Amino acid sequence: MTGNRRALALSMGDPAGIGPDLALAAWTNRAELELPAFLIIGDLAMLAERAELLGLDVPLVETSPEDAVAKFGIALPVLPVALAKPVIAGTPDPANAEAVIEAIRLAVELTTASRTRAVVTNPIAKSVLYASGFGFPGHTEYLAHLASETAGHPVMPVMLLAGPDLRVAPVTIHIPLRQVAEALTTQMIVETAGIVARDLASRFGLKAPRIAISGLNPHAGEDGALGSEDADIIVPAIAELQAAGIQAFGPLPADTMFHAEARENYDAAICMYHDQALIPAKTLGFHDSVNATLGLPFIRTSPDHGTAFSLAGKGEARFDSLVAAIKLAAKMANTEAETKILHALSRV
Repeated sequence: MTGNRRALALSMGDPAGIGPDLALAAWTNRAELELPAFLIIGDLAMLAERAELLGLDVPLVETSPEDAVAKFGIALPVLPVALAKPVIAGTPDPANAEAVIEAIRLAVELTTASRTRAVVTNPIAKSVLYASGFGFPGHTEYLAHLASETAGHPVMPVMLLAGPDLRVAPVTIHIPLRQVAEALTTQMIVETAGIVARDLASRFGLKAPRIAISGLNPHAGEDGALGSEDADIIVPAIAELQAAGIQAFGPLPADTMFHAEARENYDAAICMYHDQALIPAKTLGFHDSVNATLGLPFIRTSPDHGTAFSLAGKGEARFDSLVAAIKLAAKMANTEAETKILHALSRV
């Protein structure tokens, strides 16, 4: 089975959050939104109860991944993963953490086995998973663990925030700001930018992507007056990237690299820490940006927001970001397949 004959694998996320609401609403509007087929991995009873709570007429059908595309037009395909306890919308329960994790694992397993096209993950609440003994900082790290198990070697994931006006990736992610300067290395920047450049070519169809590299300190260090890290760590990374044939440039002052005219000069930006990247990404595209994890042997996207427990079950949550994540996952899968075909033909 290839291409559009396979569905996307969508994990349910935290069942007490808005993930189920978004999936149900997206399916309800599938024709108008021109959505590709997706298979939600989650609890059937929970989804039925949530649809009733939201007043949505969503027929649910338990199905295999192979039959999901055929069923998608008439019902929301579900691959069941049973929850341990009934769900109250807006009230997370660590007792259900195991099922949340299993839904993610299954999505990866199915996609790795080419039974589904890509992984799309609904939001999880890390604190809820931690209470059950979850040993990873977040979604991305767990996905990298699963990928490493399959590949047989460590896999480096890169978080790319992709919106209609900006693509940006942080080098360091979930660490305290005071630790960034100590953690940052030339090799980390080279590896992050290299993965972004490679995946922009293979999964986004950009043959020679232009990569802007931010500085760490204000004004990119002001020639050393505001810190030596830009000259000592970032400049050598850019030189190494350029020597490898990657169109990287910088370091650029982060306060002037995200306005409209500046963004015309690059296809993606690499920033040195979490908020330096995510503040402009969420400012420019809060409702329609997508979190795409690059560097994995499978495609993974996710809405760029959290569980929003306060909105769960109320019909107030916007599904823009999930819709964007679904569409981007399908587009990336199509582009990757086309790239592989062209590569194979070029070797004949």
